[in-house]
Amino acid sequence: MPTPEVTLRSIEDADLAFVRKLYGTTRAHELEHTPWDQAARERFVDQQFQAQRSYYQAHYADAEQYVIEQAGQPIGRAYLLWTDTHLQIIDLALLPEACGRGIGGELLGRFLERVDREGLSAGLHVESYNPAQRLYFRHGFEVVGENGVYLKLRRNPSGQQAAATPSLRPAMPF
Repeated sequence: MPTPEVTLRSIEDADLAFVRKLYGTTRAHELEHTPWDQAARERFVDQQFQAQRSYYQAHYADAEQYVIEQAGQPIGRAYLLWTDTHLQIIDLALLPEACGRGIGGELLGRFLERVDREGLSAGLHVESYNPAQRLYFRHGFEVVGENGVYLKLRRNPSGQQAAATPSLRPAMPF
């Protein structure tokens, strides 16, 4: 049986509960190691989700924010900042049950097709313990720095040598 198509659509206010739930799944492993009860964990996740949203709005105001859907059901989010020289993948996250099924690779491949077509570089940050690193390395990303628990990854424009990190300019439609 064929896999239903994966689509992107812009996040709307009605999606905030889903996006918050998804954010909680990205912190679940970390929270398993705390002595907190469930209520304390939920308060922490709420606070951290709001802090992340505020940070993204302040630092990536021109970013495109998408809900990832499969068969009409939300399964993830993608936050992308396109400029005339670079794609910054701010966030790409899937529900745990959607992981390991090739969806992240399919989406990343779509983004990188445009990157290659337009001669752009691409970058992202990933936790040093996140298994998604393998996916990024398979797609040509290389470690160019680190900041605490995060690795800074970059993929140079197809067929080009390393270039200086470009300045950010207004987003372009995907």
